[in-house]
Amino acid sequence: MKQGRAIIGQLESSSRLDLYFFALYRTLEAGILAGLLASPLSDVLGVVHAPLLATALTVFYLLFALAMLLLSRWPRWLYGLTLVGACVDIAVATAFIWILPQAVSGIAMLLLFNVAIACVLLPPRTGYAVTMLAAAAILGEYLFEVFGPQTGDRPFAEIVMYIVSFLAVGYLAGRIGERARRNERLAEQRGAEVASLVEINELIIRRMRTGVLVIDADYRIRLANEAASLLLGEGGEAADSRGAHLPKLSPELARRLQQWRNGWQGDETPLQLAPDQQEVQPRFARLLAGSELSLVFLDDASVVSRRAESLTLTTLGRFSASLAHEIRNPLAAINYAVQLLEESKQMNEADRRLLQIIHQQCQRTNGIVESVLGLARRERAKPENVDLNWFARRFVDEFRQSMSIETDSLEVIAGTQAVPAMIDPRHLQQVLTVLVQNALNYGRLPGEPARVRLRVFPGEQQRALVDVIDRGPGIPDAVAAQLFRPFFTTSEHGTGLGLYIARELCRGNQATLEYISVPGGGSCFRVTVPGPHTLLPE
Repeated sequence: MKQGRAIIGQLESSSRLDLYFFALYRTLEAGILAGLLASPLSDVLGVVHAPLLATALTVFYLLFALAMLLLSRWPRWLYGLTLVGACVDIAVATAFIWILPQAVSGIAMLLLFNVAIACVLLPPRTGYAVTMLAAAAILGEYLFEVFGPQTGDRPFAEIVMYIVSFLAVGYLAGRIGERARRNERLAEQRGAEVASLVEINELIIRRMRTGVLVIDADYRIRLANEAASLLLGEGGEAADSRGAHLPKLSPELARRLQQWRNGWQGDETPLQLAPDQQEVQPRFARLLAGSELSLVFLDDASVVSRRAESLTLTTLGRFSASLAHEIRNPLAAINYAVQLLEESKQMNEADRRLLQIIHQQCQRTNGIVESVLGLARRERAKPENVDLNWFARRFVDEFRQSMSIETDSLEVIAGTQAVPAMIDPRHLQQVLTVLVQNALNYGRLPGEPARVRLRVFPGEQQRALVDVIDRGPGIPDAVAAQLFRPFFTTSEHGTGLGLYIARELCRGNQATLEYISVPGGGSCFRVTVPGPHTLLPE
């Protein structure tokens, strides 16, 4: 909101200047009046009625003008100071019209300007009231002269012209002031909207997973978002604040940027900006037309490759889905024919055993088809902020209610503090269902019930971990190396697609699924989930 506060500050500064110049003009009026009355040039004012009153009123007005000039530094008192000043101006001007009858036109012109400025600064109704007060004061002073002890010789037409002039100028000044205030409110609203858009844009840029750098003509980093600082390594963490030199942080990236600026065909091979960092694919663009600032986008090469792999799997999934639909029709016919043959009384035991094998294989093939269709129908991930502790407890409760685990046990190991993560809850539900179901089926010792634990805890680099642990015989190394291959299974009733689909769902959420051997027996499947990104400190 820095820009919004700046615009509001400008509006307050403008109001303070208006009030200051109005008070300065009043001080000038009081000074000129005091100077004329106290100097040898007092004859130009004509006959002075009540000289002592004139002197006292002049001193009062001069002191009042100086006080208003000092108070004009507080713009929050704009309306009050303007209203009080206008009322005093009208009262003093009306008194001087009676004291100096030959200077009526000059005093009226000075008062006309005061009333106009007051109408500009005050709300419309208050400004119109000030205008009516000035007109009434002029008319009242005229009636006092007509019916008072000292009869004046001013024509009534002059008073009418003064009153009409005050009303017209006050109305026009009020309309101008109302329009100016409306424009100020609109500018303040637009300033707040612009400030909000700037904050939104900054938030989006900082939280982008693609690294973004702004490089000036001297190859110094003017701006770097969080992802770019992480990709640049330790030297890039202070790049934004210190204006680091790009060739010192990454000579290869600076070389490619120079080639792009010179119009050469750039090298499109991925590069590694810092040790222990993933490879990136740099892209370059000019910030503004005619500007020497350049934008550098650092795309994670692994993400690009995963996108290509995802497109390939999507195409393969569509093809597999169409093929699966074609397989299910004859498969259903075979299964139905087997059921009819099993009802025949002429079948011997050997033939019935063959029919049972055919029926089992039909069910297994149908399971494979269902898994392929589920993979083909997989929707794009929609990550959300999820508390893994709460999610794990709810998952276990729902699993116990929907699945009969009998003597087996399933429990959650989680702390009291929240473990935030960014993942699609539906995909996480599918992954944990596959892992827990496998642990209950295969993670048990002979003759003993299965004991499965779901452990949630925070990891390094703002990532969260979910472990599915069993106390079974474990998985041999030869089998563990092929666990996530499609259609690989050690069970005659399995399809070999459960772990493969679970890993693909994790990849779609920028998460990982891996097998970890447990010393002393048992298995552990670990899901590493990315945590919500945080903004860099300003």
